[in-house]
Amino acid sequence: MFGQRLSAGFVGLGLLVAVGNPSFAAPETETAESTEMINRYVDATRTQQDVLRGVQMEMDIDAKLPRLEKQGRFKALRKISRFGLITYKALGFSGDSTVKNEVITRYLTAESQARNSGSLAITPANYKFKYKGVTDRNGRAIALFQIAPKTKRAGLFRGELWLDAATGMPVRESGRFVKNPSIFLKKIEFVRDYELRDGVAFPIHIESTVDTRLVGRAELSINYSNFSKQEGAEDDELSASVPQ
Repeated sequence: MFGQRLSAGFVGLGLLVAVGNPSFAAPETETAESTEMINRYVDATRTQQDVLRGVQMEMDIDAKLPRLEKQGRFKALRKISRFGLITYKALGFSGDSTVKNEVITRYLTAESQARNSGSLAITPANYKFKYKGVTDRNGRAIALFQIAPKTKRAGLFRGELWLDAATGMPVRESGRFVKNPSIFLKKIEFVRDYELRDGVAFPIHIESTVDTRLVGRAELSINYSNFSKQEGAEDDELSASVPQ
């Protein structure tokens, strides 16, 4: 079924259409500063993960299949348990049921599986980093890296990583996945944006497109809002299921 093929294509999306790059001052060679920035980023992502454990947020998903002229909007409560497991609670849906069942639900299943696996993390163990320089974005210095996976594995991508130079926190991840998990999928691209709050990066927006051979392009736009801490949340209360 198309849903199974599309589901496989969403593996590793936590996923997002790539946007234009800002201007930046490119260095001539790799520097000790860039190596230090990567180490700072690795430490920052550990802090980010610790802060986000036990956090819940509202998640608004707009999805469509333009060729079929079908679309839908889904609202959910996204929860991250004390052990980092991601689950969802449906809050409402409007639109075509095909979009809900074959795009949104498949996406949520894949995101939960991918985010619960450390094998897809953006780390020096999984990726090569190439420093491209520093640019200014909204008054903050942003370090730009090109990244490429060391192995061609579903869920890994080739693209860009933007880091806040002061904290090492991620600001944006974007690119194209290096391995299509199905012959029915031609291209998967994404952009994932973060917002710094008290020095920690929180996800705020995702844009994702998947070009399929059967039904054309599937498009998703996801926004996160209303973050709050789940005091005393227990993992056994957060089942691994996604909205049906």
